[in-house]
Amino acid sequence: MIDVVLPCLDEATALPWVLGRMPAGYRPIVVDNGSTDGSPDVAAACGARVVHEPQRGFGAACHAGLLAATGDIVCFMDADASLDPAELPKVTGLLAGAALGLGRRRPTARGAWPPHARLGNALIARRFGLRDIGPMRAAYRERLLGLELTDRRSGYPLEMVLRAAGNGWRIAETDVAYHPRTGRSKVTGTVRGTLQAVRDMRRVLETS
Repeated sequence: MIDVVLPCLDEATALPWVLGRMPAGYRPIVVDNGSTDGSPDVAAACGARVVHEPQRGFGAACHAGLLAATGDIVCFMDADASLDPAELPKVTGLLAGAALGLGRRRPTARGAWPPHARLGNALIARRFGLRDIGPMRAAYRERLLGLELTDRRSGYPLEMVLRAAGNGWRIAETDVAYHPRTGRSKVTGTVRGTLQAVRDMRRVLETS
């Protein structure tokens, strides 16, 4: 089984679609990060394993999922229906020749990926010879644990790429469809969220 970590904060509306499209052999771990809309109950009803992480932060939820995973391969993806789990095998397939596989976002509609978020992502990704830091990703669990990731906020995905590159990992990308998310983004959908994400990533770059 391949474990799929889905950080979750108030995604009750999106979860049935996301979990219903999980491929055979992929086991969803929904990490609830303080939802108030019944997301944990929805996830459990859809057959997902539910993990509760009281420490707020995207990275805190991701890392709790990684620690809860038991499969040799662990994937990460958003739980907001912006990504289709049916494309996970494309990303895990990259591990045949790479240590970290990333799903490179290909927007399917105008507004799916706001320009300011896309620009910031591209500027950072270019430092690693990539086109996207990638919200859908896959790697071997033991190797991920060995990276000893410490960020517990929005810098977690960047820290993973940064440390992987620093350890000489080969990183590969493949296109995945990026849809308009269900509901408003906690990061790119608000000025406060965007600024906080920028601060988090800047901190990771400065301390790594």
